[in-house]
Amino acid sequence: MKKHLTMLALAGSLTSPAFAQSSVTLYGILDEGINFTNNTGGNKNYEMASGYAYGNRWGLKGSEDLGGGMKTIFDLENGFDLSSGRANQGGRMFGRQAYVGIATDQYGSVTLGRQYDSVVDFLGPTTANGNWAGYLFAHPYDNDNTDNSFRVSNSVKYTSANYAGLKFGGVYGFSNTAGQLANNRLMSAGASYVSGPLTLGAAYMDINNVGVGSAGAVAENDASFFAAHQREFGAGINYVVGKATLGFAYTHTTLDNPTGNGYLTPASFPTGVSVSSLKFDNFEVNAQYAFTPSFFIGGMYTYTSGKYDGSNGSAKPKWNQVGLMADYNLSKRTDVYVQAVYQKVSGSTGTFLDDAYITGTDNSSSTNKQVVGRVALRHFF
Repeated sequence: MKKHLTMLALAGSLTSPAFAQSSVTLYGILDEGINFTNNTGGNKNYEMASGYAYGNRWGLKGSEDLGGGMKTIFDLENGFDLSSGRANQGGRMFGRQAYVGIATDQYGSVTLGRQYDSVVDFLGPTTANGNWAGYLFAHPYDNDNTDNSFRVSNSVKYTSANYAGLKFGGVYGFSNTAGQLANNRLMSAGASYVSGPLTLGAAYMDINNVGVGSAGAVAENDASFFAAHQREFGAGINYVVGKATLGFAYTHTTLDNPTGNGYLTPASFPTGVSVSSLKFDNFEVNAQYAFTPSFFIGGMYTYTSGKYDGSNGSAKPKWNQVGLMADYNLSKRTDVYVQAVYQKVSGSTGTFLDDAYITGTDNSSSTNKQVVGRVALRHFF
């Protein structure tokens, strides 16, 4: 008996400090609503759709104090469709995030796993879709990933500490293909600065053979576009004036030898047509006004200028998109919101790019115009 009591006391002395210095948090977001789209493939569509303003998720995150100002951190985050219960992000169990790393208050953190890129971390928050509006407000086909369309698998990431409002970092996603270091490899870097009412953000990203196979940084069932090379950069600014927040963001995306689009899979360029280059320049202005702490309205206008070069000729398509949103908090964790978005495309390429497609709708329009409306309930836990 004495031996058993001694062992129990020893076990208690070993485990108690660990519990005192460690923490694990269960969290999540549930976003469910009804969408109406005036034209999807030539028909009107009423549908239940989830995860639009914020993607549905549940996750476990935590840390362990290692002493000397150092700690272990981790996050396992699952994304799912609330309407059907199926897993999102290509059916991955922890498709939104899955990483472990070391963090210090003085130098920042190094994490390894499946993570967000620098565009999402530093530039996205200056846009409407990457901050308060979500999916439907994304730039055409989310060509710049400000709406988190894909994550970076097999990645190592550095995020600095906060130095008087300045933060910076970078991500490297491995190809995980023997002898092919640059096959579906990703590199990105970015920085942000926050001082009083001012927020600035900028980022750069470079991906080789994006969407090729399932082993690389951005797999086929992750990518927004499939291409031999994708490069993008951009910058944005938000400024708070009283109850209003005003924003502007610019992003540029270049796709070399694109072959198709992930949103409209298996959409590809017409048979016999090869495309050497596709470029997007996105200019966004956005505004948000908080009438009360519980109620805000927001608006966004995006002008996107494209440049298409293919074996069937060259073209300069244009996208004009307007979005409006109103959100009311029923409590600290539950809110209801309504959204409406209109898009018009001009300039023929002879491809699927000619038809209006608001990111998140069931299908592209049969014309160059599309309108979608949404009403939804959201809960945080």
